Amino acid sequence: MAGTVLGVGAGVFILALLWVSVLLLCVLLSRASGLARFSLIFVFLAALIITTVLLLFPRATEIPTKKEEFKIVDKFFIGRYVLLAFLSITFLGSLFLVLFHYILEPVYAKPLRTS
Repeated sequence: MAGTVLGVGAGVFILALLWVSVLLLCVLLSRASGLARFSLIFVFLAALIITTVLLLFPRATEIPTKKEEFKIVDKFFIGRYVLLAFLSITFLGSLFLVLFHYILEPVYAKPLRTS
């Protein structure tokens, strides 16, 4: 699906841009006076015709073509688990050292002055 953004093609963005611009033009023409005010009917009908043409004559085929499927093979499976085991042992060893050097460090009482 080349040329898609968020799973939708360019046609959806063209239709959204068309209808946003028609809505803006209809709001602007509704403030006009005289015959220009009635031209918003033609703008709306033109947008309706363009929308139906774009919806009834799609460019892409409805049946997707078969693509060659790729099989993903993990060749570094054992090495990844060896690395995970090594990092886990290193983490647990460093946690053990932190426990003895910082958390269980003895706090000695200072001698009192007797003077």
